[in-house]
Amino acid sequence: VQLQASGGGLVQAGGSLGLSCAASGSVSEIETMGWFRQAPGNKRVMVAHYDADGIADYADSVKGRFTISRDNTENTVFLRMNSPKPDDTATYFCHALAYPSWGRKNYWGQGTLVTVSS
Repeated sequence: VQLQASGGGLVQAGGSLGLSCAASGSVSEIETMGWFRQAPGNKRVMVAHYDADGIADYADSVKGRFTISRDNTENTVFLRMNSPKPDDTATYFCHALAYPSWGRKNYWGQGTLVTVSS
């Protein structure tokens, strides 16, 4: 599975920015997809993610501001970031949990930098 993320960049606080992530390769093995982020000096943490039942889960810090969505026909997941704050500045990583025949594997996109200016 390969994940290609796009859409990062500079956004003003209170603005809006969208990220997208397209999966390719053995997409039939993917169970869930979502987004993580990592700020400098911090651990990578979940931002928004679908669970195995297709229910979206959000980090408390982004609830009500960020929205995850997906296009199953295109194997693509999106993240709409509304009213971002400077604390949202981080590298955002697309994630996919897949179950190939031999087990379980996490896949990561290359990361896209989001900078929120105050």
